[in-house]
Amino acid sequence: MATETALVDVGILFAAVALAGILSSRIDQSVIPFYIVVGVLLGSNVLGELPALAGSEVGIGGVAVTVPEVAIGGVDLLAAVGGLALGETDFIVVGAEIGIVLLLFFLGLEFNLNRLIASKDRIGKAGSVDLVINFGIGLVFGYLVFGGFLAAFLTAGIVYISSSAIITKSLIDLGWIANDESEPMLGTLVYEDLFIAVYLAIVSALVLGGGDVGEAAGQIGIAVGFIVALLGLVAFGTGFFQRFLDADTNEFVVVRALGVTILVAGIALALGVSEAVAAFFVGMAFSSTDHVHDLEQLLEPLRDAFAAIFFFWIGLVTDPGLFTLSILGMIVAAVIVTTPTKLVSGYLGGRIYGLDDRRSLRVGFGMTTRGEFSLIIASLALSGAGSGMAAETAQTIYAFTVGYVLVMSILGTSLMQYSSRIEPVAVSLLERARSGTPPPATD
Repeated sequence: MATETALVDVGILFAAVALAGILSSRIDQSVIPFYIVVGVLLGSNVLGELPALAGSEVGIGGVAVTVPEVAIGGVDLLAAVGGLALGETDFIVVGAEIGIVLLLFFLGLEFNLNRLIASKDRIGKAGSVDLVINFGIGLVFGYLVFGGFLAAFLTAGIVYISSSAIITKSLIDLGWIANDESEPMLGTLVYEDLFIAVYLAIVSALVLGGGDVGEAAGQIGIAVGFIVALLGLVAFGTGFFQRFLDADTNEFVVVRALGVTILVAGIALALGVSEAVAAFFVGMAFSSTDHVHDLEQLLEPLRDAFAAIFFFWIGLVTDPGLFTLSILGMIVAAVIVTTPTKLVSGYLGGRIYGLDDRRSLRVGFGMTTRGEFSLIIASLALSGAGSGMAAETAQTIYAFTVGYVLVMSILGTSLMQYSSRIEPVAVSLLERARSGTPPPATD
C-alpha cells in the first residue's frame, strides 16, 4: 500500500472515531458501542459493498428495487464512497493490539502485588464461582448446539470470559475505578485472565494440532513458566523499575514504559501467552514504584487513542452478511442464557467481597461484557478449520462469536451506564425475595 493511501486510511479512522465520540457525548452515551458500530459501517463488509450494489436489485419490504447508478462529472459516487472503506491494515491490527496492552497495563497499575496477595482468597472464591457457573453453562450450551466436545469447549471459553479491555475502559470512564465495586470486578478479571492464558494454550494445541495432547502439555508448560517468570519480575523487580523510570524528562518516562510493556507483551504473544495477561503483570511491576501517578497522567491519552482503535477493530471484523437466521438464533439464545449467569456470578462475587446489594449488582452488570478474548478464541477456531475441526463448524463459531461480542459489548456498557436507574428496582426485588413478600399487584 502506498504511504499516502495508508495515511488517508489512518486519517479516516481517527476522524470516524472522533465523530463517534462527539455523537456519544451529545446524547450522553458510552462511546464504546459507537466506536464498534462505526467500525462496522466503515468496513469492507458494509461501505466496501456499495460499488457492487450499483444497478443491482435489492429487496426492500418484499419489493425488488433497483439501486440507481449515481455519477457526477463522470465520477461514480457509489464507487468513490466505497473506496473509503477500511480493511484490516497493519496499522489497525497492531494499533488494536497496543490498545489491549495499554488497557491491561493500566489495570495492573491499579492492582499491585501486595493487594493481589491480600485479596487472593476472595479472588479465588469469586473467580471460581464465575468459572463454574459461566464456563459450565457454556459447555452445556455449546454441546447442545454443536454436539461435539471441541466445539463445546470453544463455546464455553467464548461465553465465559469477560472483556478486560472494555470493562477497564468503562470503569475509568464512569469513575467507578475508585469505588468498592471495582475491586471484585478487577479481581475476577485477574482470575479470568490467568485461567484464559492456560486455556488458550490448550485450545491452540487441540485446534491447530488436531487434538495432540502432548503438544497441549508443552504449550501449557510454556504458558505457566512465562507467568511464573512475570510473577518473579513483579515480586523482585521493583528496585529496577524504580531506577529505570527515574528519567529527566517526561519523554523518557513514556518511551521507557512503552518499550518494556510492549516488548514483554510481544514476547508473550510469540510464546502463545496472552499479551493482555503479560501487560497486566508489567503494570503490576510498575505499580510498586513512585511513578504510578506520572505514568497514569502521561500514558492516559495514548491509552484512550489506541483503545478507540481496538473497539473500532471489533466492528471492522464484523461482517453482517455472516448473520444468517440460524446464526442470529444462536446469538439470541446465547444472550438470553448467558446474561443472567454473569449477572448472578458477578452479584455473588460482590457479596463474597462483602458489598451490599446495590454494589454487588454493579459487579454483575459490568461482568456481562464480552470482547477481545472471545474473538481470539473464535479466530483460533477459524485457523484450525479442516484440521482440528470441520470448516463449517469453525466458520459458524466465528460468525456466532462476532455477533455475540457485538451485542454483549453494547449490552454490558449500557448496563453499567444506566445502573443507577436499574439498581433501585433490582434491589427492591431482592429484598422482597428474601422477605418472602410478593411483588405489588399491577392493574
